[in-house]
Amino acid sequence: MNSTSVTILGSGTCVPSLKRGSCAVLMELGETKLLFDSGPGTMHRLLSAGIEIFDIDYIFYSHFHPDHTGELVPFIFATKYPDSDRRNRLLTMAGGNGFAKFISKLKDVYGELMTLPENKLRFLELEGGQTDKRQFSSFAVETMPMKHSQESIAYRITDSDGKSLVYSGDTDTTENLVTLAAGADLLICESAMPDALKVPGHLTPSLAGDLAARARVKKLVLTHLYPECDQFDIADQCRRTYPGPLVIAEDLMRMEV
Repeated sequence: MNSTSVTILGSGTCVPSLKRGSCAVLMELGETKLLFDSGPGTMHRLLSAGIEIFDIDYIFYSHFHPDHTGELVPFIFATKYPDSDRRNRLLTMAGGNGFAKFISKLKDVYGELMTLPENKLRFLELEGGQTDKRQFSSFAVETMPMKHSQESIAYRITDSDGKSLVYSGDTDTTENLVTLAAGADLLICESAMPDALKVPGHLTPSLAGDLAARARVKKLVLTHLYPECDQFDIADQCRRTYPGPLVIAEDLMRMEV
Protein backbone atom coordinates (compact mmCIF):
# COMPACT_ATOMS: atom_id res chain seq x y z
CA MET A 1 0.00 0.00 0.00
CA ASN A 2 1.18 3.50 -0.83
CA SER A 3 0.87 6.31 1.69
CA THR A 4 -1.43 9.15 0.68
CA SER A 5 -1.36 12.57 2.32
CA VAL A 6 -2.63 16.09 1.78
CA THR A 7 -0.90 19.35 2.75
CA ILE A 8 -2.82 22.61 2.65
CA LEU A 9 -0.23 25.03 1.30
CA GLY A 10 -2.54 28.02 1.01
CA SER A 11 -5.90 28.20 2.81
CA GLY A 12 -6.70 31.80 1.92
CA THR A 13 -7.61 34.00 -1.00
CA CYS A 14 -6.37 36.96 -3.01
CA VAL A 15 -6.38 39.09 0.16
CA PRO A 16 -2.79 39.47 1.46
CA SER A 17 -2.45 37.70 4.80
CA LEU A 18 0.38 36.53 7.01
CA LYS A 19 -1.91 33.76 8.25
CA ARG A 20 -3.32 32.38 5.01
CA GLY A 21 -1.64 32.16 1.63
CA SER A 22 -3.45 31.98 -1.70
CA CYS A 23 -4.93 28.74 -2.95
CA ALA A 24 -2.71 25.69 -3.23
CA VAL A 25 -3.03 22.07 -2.10
CA LEU A 26 -0.39 19.34 -2.26
CA MET A 27 -1.36 15.67 -2.58
CA GLU A 28 1.31 13.02 -2.16
CA LEU A 29 0.38 9.60 -3.53
CA GLY A 30 3.37 7.52 -2.60
CA GLU A 31 6.23 9.09 -4.55
CA THR A 32 3.93 10.99 -6.91
CA LYS A 33 3.27 14.62 -6.02
CA LEU A 34 0.26 16.53 -7.27
CA LEU A 35 -0.28 20.26 -6.81
CA PHE A 36 -3.74 21.79 -7.09
CA ASP A 37 -3.62 25.46 -8.02
CA SER A 38 -0.57 27.66 -7.44
CA GLY A 39 -1.60 31.02 -6.07
CA PRO A 40 0.97 33.63 -5.00
CA GLY A 41 3.33 32.25 -2.35
CA THR A 42 2.97 28.59 -3.33
CA MET A 43 6.66 27.92 -3.96
CA HIS A 44 7.58 29.40 -0.59
CA ARG A 45 4.96 27.24 1.13
CA LEU A 46 6.27 24.17 -0.71
CA LEU A 47 9.74 24.80 0.68
CA SER A 48 8.26 25.22 4.16
CA ALA A 49 6.68 21.79 3.70
CA GLY A 50 10.03 20.31 2.69
CA ILE A 51 9.17 20.03 -1.02
CA GLU A 52 11.11 21.52 -3.93
CA ILE A 53 9.48 22.55 -7.18
CA PHE A 54 11.45 19.82 -8.96
CA ASP A 55 9.58 17.21 -6.89
CA ILE A 56 6.17 18.12 -8.35
CA ASP A 57 4.86 15.80 -11.07
CA TYR A 58 1.48 17.38 -11.84
CA ILE A 59 -0.19 20.76 -11.37
CA PHE A 60 -3.97 20.76 -11.81
CA TYR A 61 -5.72 24.11 -12.11
CA SER A 62 -9.32 24.54 -11.02
CA HIS A 63 -9.70 27.80 -12.99
CA PHE A 64 -7.60 30.70 -14.21
CA HIS A 65 -8.12 33.47 -11.64
CA PRO A 66 -4.83 34.96 -10.37
CA ASP A 67 -5.23 33.75 -6.77
CA HIS A 68 -5.14 30.22 -8.24
CA THR A 69 -2.62 30.64 -11.08
CA GLY A 70 -0.39 33.46 -9.85
CA GLU A 71 2.71 31.25 -9.69
CA LEU A 72 2.15 29.27 -12.87
CA VAL A 73 4.67 31.33 -14.81
CA PRO A 74 7.11 31.78 -11.88
CA PHE A 75 7.00 27.99 -11.34
CA ILE A 76 8.19 27.36 -14.89
CA PHE A 77 10.67 30.22 -14.78
CA ALA A 78 12.17 28.94 -11.51
CA THR A 79 12.49 25.49 -13.06
CA LYS A 80 14.22 26.95 -16.10
CA TYR A 81 16.71 29.02 -14.16
CA PRO A 82 19.36 28.66 -12.98
CA ASP A 83 19.58 24.96 -13.80
CA SER A 84 16.69 23.14 -15.48
CA ASP A 85 18.69 19.91 -15.31
CA ARG A 86 17.45 19.53 -11.73
CA ARG A 87 14.07 18.55 -13.17
CA ASN A 88 14.65 14.94 -14.15
CA ARG A 89 11.02 13.98 -14.77
CA LEU A 90 8.09 15.33 -16.74
CA LEU A 91 5.93 18.08 -15.23
CA THR A 92 2.32 18.06 -16.44
CA MET A 93 0.22 21.22 -16.06
CA ALA A 94 -3.50 20.73 -16.68
CA GLY A 95 -6.66 22.80 -16.64
CA GLY A 96 -10.18 22.94 -18.02
CA ASN A 97 -11.68 24.46 -21.16
CA GLY A 98 -9.51 27.21 -22.60
CA PHE A 99 -6.31 26.13 -20.85
CA ALA A 100 -4.39 25.84 -24.12
CA LYS A 101 -5.43 29.37 -25.08
CA PHE A 102 -4.58 30.64 -21.59
CA ILE A 103 -1.07 29.19 -21.89
CA SER A 104 -0.68 30.55 -25.41
CA LYS A 105 -1.52 34.07 -24.25
CA LEU A 106 0.98 33.80 -21.39
CA LYS A 107 3.64 32.72 -23.89
CA ASP A 108 2.81 35.81 -25.96
CA VAL A 109 3.88 37.84 -22.92
CA TYR A 110 6.75 35.79 -21.49
CA GLY A 111 8.01 33.86 -24.51
CA GLU A 112 11.08 31.73 -23.84
CA LEU A 113 10.94 32.55 -20.14
CA MET A 114 8.22 29.92 -19.72
CA THR A 115 9.38 27.23 -22.11
CA LEU A 116 11.10 23.97 -21.21
CA PRO A 117 12.11 20.93 -23.27
CA GLU A 118 9.21 18.61 -24.24
CA ASN A 119 10.49 15.87 -21.96
CA LYS A 120 10.27 18.22 -18.97
CA LEU A 121 6.98 20.07 -19.43
CA ARG A 122 3.65 19.42 -21.11
CA PHE A 123 0.31 21.21 -21.02
CA LEU A 124 -2.93 19.26 -20.96
CA GLU A 125 -6.42 20.67 -21.50
CA LEU A 126 -9.18 18.69 -19.81
CA GLU A 127 -12.79 18.62 -20.95
CA GLY A 128 -14.46 21.15 -18.69
CA GLY A 129 -18.00 21.07 -20.07
CA GLN A 130 -18.76 17.55 -18.91
CA THR A 131 -17.27 14.69 -16.92
CA ASP A 132 -13.67 13.93 -17.91
CA LYS A 133 -11.89 10.79 -16.74
CA ARG A 134 -8.16 10.19 -17.17
CA GLN A 135 -5.90 7.39 -15.99
CA PHE A 136 -2.31 8.25 -15.11
CA SER A 137 0.47 5.93 -13.97
CA SER A 138 -0.47 5.71 -10.28
CA PHE A 139 -3.83 7.46 -10.01
CA ALA A 140 -7.06 8.32 -11.80
CA VAL A 141 -8.52 11.80 -12.32
CA GLU A 142 -12.17 12.65 -12.75
CA THR A 143 -13.37 16.22 -13.26
CA MET A 144 -16.73 17.94 -13.46
CA PRO A 145 -17.65 21.58 -14.16
CA MET A 146 -18.31 23.85 -11.20
CA LYS A 147 -20.39 27.01 -10.80
CA HIS A 148 -17.86 29.84 -10.66
CA SER A 149 -16.25 30.80 -13.98
CA GLN A 150 -16.61 29.28 -17.42
CA GLU A 151 -13.57 27.02 -17.08
CA SER A 152 -14.02 26.05 -13.41
CA ILE A 153 -13.70 22.35 -12.62
CA ALA A 154 -13.37 20.21 -9.51
CA TYR A 155 -11.09 17.19 -9.29
CA ARG A 156 -11.54 13.71 -7.86
CA ILE A 157 -8.27 11.80 -7.45
CA THR A 158 -8.33 8.05 -6.82
CA ASP A 159 -5.05 6.48 -5.76
CA SER A 160 -3.83 2.96 -6.45
CA ASP A 161 -5.41 1.72 -3.20
CA GLY A 162 -8.83 3.12 -4.10
CA LYS A 163 -8.76 6.14 -1.79
CA SER A 164 -10.56 9.16 -3.23
CA LEU A 165 -9.77 12.82 -2.61
CA VAL A 166 -11.81 15.69 -4.03
CA TYR A 167 -10.72 19.30 -4.52
CA SER A 168 -13.61 21.64 -5.28
CA GLY A 169 -11.77 24.70 -6.49
CA ASP A 170 -14.08 27.71 -6.42
CA THR A 171 -17.79 27.08 -6.80
CA ASP A 172 -21.27 28.01 -5.77
CA THR A 173 -23.82 25.33 -4.89
CA THR A 174 -23.96 22.68 -7.61
CA GLU A 175 -25.16 19.09 -7.76
CA ASN A 176 -22.04 18.28 -9.77
CA LEU A 177 -19.97 18.53 -6.60
CA VAL A 178 -22.30 16.12 -4.79
CA THR A 179 -21.94 13.69 -7.68
CA LEU A 180 -18.17 14.04 -7.97
CA ALA A 181 -17.54 13.77 -4.21
CA ALA A 182 -19.90 10.84 -3.58
CA GLY A 183 -18.36 8.59 -0.90
CA ALA A 184 -14.97 10.33 -1.07
CA ASP A 185 -12.48 9.80 1.74
CA LEU A 186 -11.71 13.53 1.79
CA LEU A 187 -13.39 16.61 0.35
CA ILE A 188 -11.33 19.81 0.30
CA CYS A 189 -14.04 22.38 -0.24
CA GLU A 190 -14.07 26.13 -0.65
CA SER A 191 -16.01 28.06 1.98
CA ALA A 192 -15.16 31.61 1.11
CA MET A 193 -17.49 33.59 3.35
CA PRO A 194 -19.54 33.07 6.53
CA ASP A 195 -23.21 32.21 6.05
CA ALA A 196 -24.43 35.77 6.57
CA LEU A 197 -22.00 37.23 4.03
CA LYS A 198 -22.44 34.89 1.07
CA VAL A 199 -21.28 36.18 -2.32
CA PRO A 200 -22.19 34.79 -5.76
CA GLY A 201 -19.93 32.06 -7.10
CA HIS A 202 -18.77 30.88 -3.67
CA LEU A 203 -19.93 28.65 -0.85
CA THR A 204 -20.45 29.26 2.85
CA PRO A 205 -19.84 26.80 5.71
CA SER A 206 -23.42 25.54 5.91
CA LEU A 207 -23.70 25.23 2.12
CA ALA A 208 -20.41 23.34 1.91
CA GLY A 209 -21.57 21.15 4.77
CA ASP A 210 -24.85 20.40 3.00
CA LEU A 211 -23.04 19.32 -0.17
CA ALA A 212 -20.64 17.16 1.85
CA ALA A 213 -23.43 15.55 3.84
CA ARG A 214 -25.40 14.67 0.72
CA ALA A 215 -22.24 13.29 -0.88
CA ARG A 216 -21.59 11.23 2.29
CA VAL A 217 -17.92 12.16 2.35
CA LYS A 218 -15.82 10.70 5.16
CA LYS A 219 -14.06 13.97 6.06
CA LEU A 220 -14.58 17.59 5.08
CA VAL A 221 -11.91 20.31 4.97
CA LEU A 222 -13.06 23.92 4.60
CA THR A 223 -10.57 26.17 2.81
CA HIS A 224 -10.30 29.29 0.59
CA LEU A 225 -11.26 31.38 3.60
CA TYR A 226 -11.57 35.17 3.34
CA PRO A 227 -10.57 37.21 6.42
CA GLU A 228 -14.25 37.63 7.35
CA CYS A 229 -14.33 33.92 8.23
CA ASP A 230 -12.08 34.61 11.23
CA GLN A 231 -14.83 36.75 12.76
CA PHE A 232 -17.32 33.87 12.94
CA ASP A 233 -17.45 30.29 14.20
CA ILE A 234 -17.50 28.74 10.76
CA ALA A 235 -17.15 25.24 12.19
CA ASP A 236 -20.39 25.75 14.09
CA GLN A 237 -22.06 27.05 10.93
CA CYS A 238 -20.91 23.97 9.02
CA ARG A 239 -22.18 21.68 11.79
CA ARG A 240 -25.73 22.85 11.06
CA THR A 241 -25.66 20.72 7.93
CA TYR A 242 -22.69 18.33 8.22
CA PRO A 243 -22.27 15.91 11.16
CA GLY A 244 -19.07 14.16 10.06
CA PRO A 245 -15.36 14.78 10.70
CA LEU A 246 -14.56 18.42 9.99
CA VAL A 247 -11.30 20.37 9.62
CA ILE A 248 -10.85 24.12 9.20
CA ALA A 249 -7.83 24.48 6.93
CA GLU A 250 -4.66 26.23 8.00
CA ASP A 251 -1.52 26.78 5.96
CA LEU A 252 0.95 23.86 6.12
CA MET A 253 -1.61 21.58 7.77
CA ARG A 254 -0.84 17.98 6.77
CA MET A 255 -3.31 15.09 6.84
CA GLU A 256 -2.89 11.39 6.19
CA VAL A 257 -5.71 9.85 4.17
